[in-house]
Amino acid sequence: MQDGVIEVAVALDMSLGESPVWSVERQTLYWADINNGHLYAWRPQEGGAPTRTELGEKVGCVALDEAGLVAATASGILRLPAGGKPERLADNPEWQNARQAAGQGNRFNDGRCDAAGRLWVGTIDADETSPSAALYCLDKGELTPRLTGIGISNGLAFSPDRRWLYHTDSLSRRILRYPFDLDSGTLGEGQTWVDLERLGLPGVPDGAAVDSEGCYWSALYDGGRIVRFSPEGELVAEHPVPCPHPTMVAFGGPDLRTLYITTATQHLDAEGKARWPLAGSLLQMRTGVKGLAEPGFGG
Repeated sequence: MQDGVIEVAVALDMSLGESPVWSVERQTLYWADINNGHLYAWRPQEGGAPTRTELGEKVGCVALDEAGLVAATASGILRLPAGGKPERLADNPEWQNARQAAGQGNRFNDGRCDAAGRLWVGTIDADETSPSAALYCLDKGELTPRLTGIGISNGLAFSPDRRWLYHTDSLSRRILRYPFDLDSGTLGEGQTWVDLERLGLPGVPDGAAVDSEGCYWSALYDGGRIVRFSPEGELVAEHPVPCPHPTMVAFGGPDLRTLYITTATQHLDAEGKARWPLAGSLLQMRTGVKGLAEPGFGG
């Protein structure tokens, strides 16, 4: 791979690829296709196709766990031990049983673990229009809301010095950062850190990752690009993606210098899919900067 060149890692037809996460220990990339309820696992050094697990419901995000994975599905948070039975860790308080049969309610969406092993995971308004969603934290078996009044919880990441939590309500087109205390897991008052409107950037901020220099990489859904912001919130790089809906990025590979990019086809008609044949695939790009090892769930 040539630095800065985006290419196909795995050709797929995902509806809503999301939540790539790299395990340094297993040298494996995991990700989800939210709408189809699929979990993927792929060892790039071995080549071949990824393995796929069907969960039977939408799955918003995945995180690493010592025994396997943790997945935030529409209805709740599951521990998925390798070769074992799923264990329900928490119910989704916004997934109402009366609406579940119709596939409604606010499902879980973007999330990741902090360095202390807490799982932070947000929800998404069922109609993607109203501020009915929230950001939660699962710590020591207890799921508690930390931010409310959100439309689409997204872009969750932590600075390398563990002083900041980054988060976006995609509907706002702004990325906020919150003072973060790792020991207690508490948040300070949020402040607008990046405003796409002010920068003249298209699309909305979706999933993100932070590199070893403290820069924040964001996938701009409907913006057709990956952008990199300095720790001060300055736009320092743009990378066009060969499809309009990149969804999230993650650093991986043996040296953590491969940026993996999930994509979506869900808002493309037949003409759009023909125009963007790489939509729905897993993409990759070599970078000149190293990423960070992803912490696992410690609950």
